[in-house]
Amino acid sequence: MLLGLMLLMCAPPCELTALLLTATPSRPVEGGSVTLTCNVLVPSRRLDGPRQFCFFRDSRVLWPGWSSSPELQLPKVWREDSGSYWCEEKTMAARVTRSPRVQIRVQRVPVCNVSLETQPPGGQVQKGERLALICMVARGTGDITFLWYKGALGLNLETKTQRSLAAKFEIPAVRDSDTDKYYCAADNGYGPSLSELVSVTVRVPVSRPVLTIRGSGAPAEVGDVVELRCEAQRGSPPILYRFYRENVPLGRSSAHAGGGASFNLSLTAEHSGNYSCEANNGLGARRSEAVPLNVTVPTEDRKELLASGILKGMLGVLGPVILALFCCGLRKRLGRRPSGNPRGSPPSPVPPASSYVNSPTPLQGQSVYENANVVRGDEVYSLVYHTQQERPPAVPPPRTRVEDQVSQNPHRTFLPARLSFFCRRLLKL
Repeated sequence: MLLGLMLLMCAPPCELTALLLTATPSRPVEGGSVTLTCNVLVPSRRLDGPRQFCFFRDSRVLWPGWSSSPELQLPKVWREDSGSYWCEEKTMAARVTRSPRVQIRVQRVPVCNVSLETQPPGGQVQKGERLALICMVARGTGDITFLWYKGALGLNLETKTQRSLAAKFEIPAVRDSDTDKYYCAADNGYGPSLSELVSVTVRVPVSRPVLTIRGSGAPAEVGDVVELRCEAQRGSPPILYRFYRENVPLGRSSAHAGGGASFNLSLTAEHSGNYSCEANNGLGARRSEAVPLNVTVPTEDRKELLASGILKGMLGVLGPVILALFCCGLRKRLGRRPSGNPRGSPPSPVPPASSYVNSPTPLQGQSVYENANVVRGDEVYSLVYHTQQERPPAVPPPRTRVEDQVSQNPHRTFLPARLSFFCRRLLKL
């Protein structure tokens, strides 16, 4: 009896063939989930109540420990979660059954498609501003080591290791020397993968430009061709230059590779004044100081200009006066009358010819109407004749001077009236 008791005390507390542990999927990938299931192969004959299960990895209990569920969900596994797993079953009688060990190896995905981006985009950054270099991978699991390099020789700038698909390296305030090509690398244990080269250009605002005037000689004369040269000592290309005279634009020129620009000007007498120029590369415009230019007029040209100016002045002042005097004289001449006619009286009527000759008895009187010429202003006289038929005289009466002129040129009588009307309107103005 004592021997049986000793054998009972030395018996193993667990049965190794009653349970089987399975993992789904059997070859998990980093970042994915795994389900562990404790399967009962041989039900215990001494089953006298509910059972509890517990899962282990490398002799450590997995959370939450003992539970009534034969499954355990691992939401996300990593490469370091690889190891030896098993499960145990416990009855109400405290009898424990253990499953065989199962090796689970979590697979790591190598990094691929490494790329480098800049902020601000395009790699154009103004001097003194912040520059961010972002290294990214399309795929890759586990801890990834990111490295940043500068230049073709690969000067290492920074190294970071983190569990993410992207990492950032920043330069707080860029300088002129930061203009270069950059690239990055990523590695999660399968070897580094490199990005393509990215160009970064540090743009510098233009400095205040300097304007110089280059000519054929001094002093500048009419007809000379001078060169206006504008140049900013600092500034990223391209630079646009504008030229001004007394703040009035003259023209513009671009320097695509940096440096200065020129503008040629053929001088006239009106080109004397103050000149300036402006430089702009998109980061702000700067204006130069004003430079005076005096254009000398030769003596012969000066005489011609003086004579021309005097003539223009005389015509501008005396022209209206001469025209007014001419109109007044013309008006006086048009207002004159023949000595036989009182001023303002209508001309003598011309009796109409008799309708009958040697008529024994006079005919009944008849009225005749006739319009006279314009004598003054817009006044027109109408003459009315009432005649009695008589024997005509042997010799017709002589024609007047006015009638001869009218019969020879009827349109000529209206020209003095029109000229008089025009002059009268001019004098009113």
